[in-house]
Amino acid sequence: MDINPFKICSGLKVLGYFMILLVAAIIGISYYAVVILTWGPQLLRGGFHSFLGFFIVIVSHILLILSLWSYLMVVFNDPGSVPENWRPILSEENVEVGCSMTSSDYVAPEASSSSWATSDGLERRPPVAYCIRCQNGKPPRCHHCSVCQRCVLKMDHHCVWIVNCVGACNYKFFLLFLLYSFLGTTLDTLALLPKFIKFFDDAKNHSSSPGNLAILFLAFVLNLAFSLSLLCFVVMHTSLLLSNTTSIEEISG
Repeated sequence: MDINPFKICSGLKVLGYFMILLVAAIIGISYYAVVILTWGPQLLRGGFHSFLGFFIVIVSHILLILSLWSYLMVVFNDPGSVPENWRPILSEENVEVGCSMTSSDYVAPEASSSSWATSDGLERRPPVAYCIRCQNGKPPRCHHCSVCQRCVLKMDHHCVWIVNCVGACNYKFFLLFLLYSFLGTTLDTLALLPKFIKFFDDAKNHSSSPGNLAILFLAFVLNLAFSLSLLCFVVMHTSLLLSNTTSIEEISG
């Protein structure tokens, strides 16, 4: 019995929905640990502790809103679809395809036989890549995603955390999501560090409930792990952005 690997890839979409629930759970745990348990009560103490608590709570909410906004934008925005029956036109040579394509950016299949004259007087047709699975032309830097089962303009990668591809039209929101999430998890890690240092003393003296201690410990470990991971992604994608390169192009050389 033959196994179709592309059907297996399509099953990764199901994993992506669990990832969205995991993101929501991490946000909820972090918010409860930082705002409700740790720094929210500090607002009533007055003095420096109240000022510091107010600063952390406000900045946490700002970063949380920005992270959620960029996350929703990268999840629900189309990464960049190839128009049906796409074919290059004469003026498209050496032009990088963007995410906002109009009717002037593609022509009907019957126009694919068009050609242009070069400096040596010879007529040459524009080179056209073709996707067998989509039965459509492929613009420059376009790749077929085996999970989404379609071609994506300037595809960077398929991300299971967003159940979507990262391409020409949502790459900006993906970068913003990485940046805001890194800043948010770093802030949460620093905000929970004093409680984490006192964790074993609090557990030994039973000064806090076991449930709250478990949430504080879990929130600190999760935010520390994600902040370090996100730092690597921020550095990597900043380098790719500066060199105008995608992850696929970097891997393929």
